[in-house]
Parts: sequence; C-alpha cells; structure tokens
Amino acid sequence: MRDTRESRLLLVLLIAIAFALITVDIRAGEESPVDGARQAAAAVFGPVEEGVATAVDPVANAIGAVRDSGERHNRIATLERENAALKAKLGSEDQTRSRIHELDEMLKRAGAGQYGIKGAEVIAIGAAQGFSWTVTIDAGSKDGIERDMTVLNGDGLVGRVTTVGPDTSTVVLANDPDFTVGTRLEKTGELGFATGQGDRALSVQMLNGKAKVSPGDRLVTFGSRGNKPFVPGVPIGEVVKVDPSRGDLTRTVWVRPFVGFSRLDIVGVVVMPPREDPRDAVLPPKPEAPKPAPTVTVTVTPSGSASLAAQPADD
Repeated sequence: MRDTRESRLLLVLLIAIAFALITVDIRAGEESPVDGARQAAAAVFGPVEEGVATAVDPVANAIGAVRDSGERHNRIATLERENAALKAKLGSEDQTRSRIHELDEMLKRAGAGQYGIKGAEVIAIGAAQGFSWTVTIDAGSKDGIERDMTVLNGDGLVGRVTTVGPDTSTVVLANDPDFTVGTRLEKTGELGFATGQGDRALSVQMLNGKAKVSPGDRLVTFGSRGNKPFVPGVPIGEVVKVDPSRGDLTRTVWVRPFVGFSRLDIVGVVVMPPREDPRDAVLPPKPEAPKPAPTVTVTVTPSGSASLAAQPADD
C-alpha cells in the first residue's frame, strides 16, 4: 500500500473500529456480539496454530533438554559421589567387623592361657634389623614393651619382639629362617624345636626319633626360662607331613602355622606371663569327625505265588 493521505485515514479508522470492538467485547462478557466471529476465526486459524506448535515443540523440547542437561549432570555426579561414599562406608564397616573379630579371638586365646597382653596394630612389614620376615607394631617402651616378649594373635604364635623404640617395636615372625622356638606336641608332650622356612611349612625337629606323630597333630610353645622370649602354651601349628623314621636320634615333621603371616593386623604382646603352664588349654577344640552314614541293606525274598507261577503247567 502506498503511503498517501487516504491510506493514513483508513489506518486510523481501522484502529478506531478495533478499539471500539474490544471495548464492546470486554463490557458485554459472555454475551458479546463478536463471540460468533471469534469462534469462526478459531475454526479457521486453529489448525494452522496447532501445526505450527507441532513443528516448534521438538525444538522447544531440545532447547529445554539442553538447558536442563547441566542440572541433570550435576545430579548424576552427586548420586555417583553418594554411591562411592556408601561403598566406602560399607567397606569400612566390613573392615571394622573383621578387626573386632580378630580382637575377640585374641582376647579368647589370652584368657585361656592367662596371658597379660598389650594390644597393638601392625603398621609396617618388611626387612628390618637384618631379618627377612619382620613387622613393625605401634607399641613401644612407653607401653611397657620389652625385648624378647612373645607376640601372638587370635590364631596363635606370631613371633617375638627384637627391637624396642619409644613408640614402636620390631617383631621377627615365626616363619623367619633365623627363628627357632621350643615346641611341645599336644597330648603326648613330645618336645622339639621349630624353625621358620619363609612361606613354607615350619620344620620341627622332634627330640625323640621314635616319637609317634601323625598329620593333624598340633603343637604349642614349650616356653622359655623366665618366660622370655616365649611363654608356654601358645598354639604354633598343625602337622602336615612326617618324614619316615630311619632310626636317627631326631625326627623331622612339617608344621603348617596357624597364623597367616601375610595378613597380620591386630596382635598382642605378652607383657605378663601365666602363673602356670596352660598346656593345651589355649588350643581350640578339634572339630568332631563326621559320623559315617548308616548303610541300608535290602534283601529281596521271592514270594510263594511267584514260586508257584514258575512251576510247569502239568504239575
């Protein structure tokens, strides 16, 4: 349309009519005279608006997804952190329960042998003071620890204290090749000397070459004079192999130690020896052998009718 005086007057007139219609429509409310025209316009232009909305909605959704992706990413990161924290907590609780069990078993052994012990934690492993199998514990002279004290845990003999500092001590383990301890066989009381063999079974020289020893027999510490370095009655291990006797003065047996030296955690240093030798009292009860299942014998006896049926017909 050209910008002329007539066109301007027409535009003003149309605007005036529009304002008049709006005023009448607002004042009339639901009985507005232009309601029919509105419905007709909705019928005509409604489908067009719906098609435009359908085309635009995926774009709007994509924009919304991009806008919300940061918040969703933060939420996922938060959930991952909470999950990791929960796993760590569960792991910590499992470790705590395991350590409580170790401490409980150690206290049971100490109670059975009437040993006065000082609990400690293994804080380092490795070679020290010229020994190849040692650990460091977090207890020293300030805790009453002295050189040549027996060290045990809930399974049995761990080793002996070799070096003492104010806050820590070095313990040589029972499987060290330079470690030797006097042994006593369960029940029979046969004596011997056990020597460490690293990650292999302990080698035990029985003083009696004719001693009756069988796999499954258990040994405890014989004890030392003045209870240093070893107190009596501490479980050592179980016989797994017996060398044949050749008439020698001594006899060699191989003993699997009760203690797992590669997984030490909580230990106890015997700071007060027992008043009396506990003998075999510290050893746990042996598990009962399973009872053999009863044998059921079924005897089949032929019946009388079966015998008659087997006879010839002319009888």
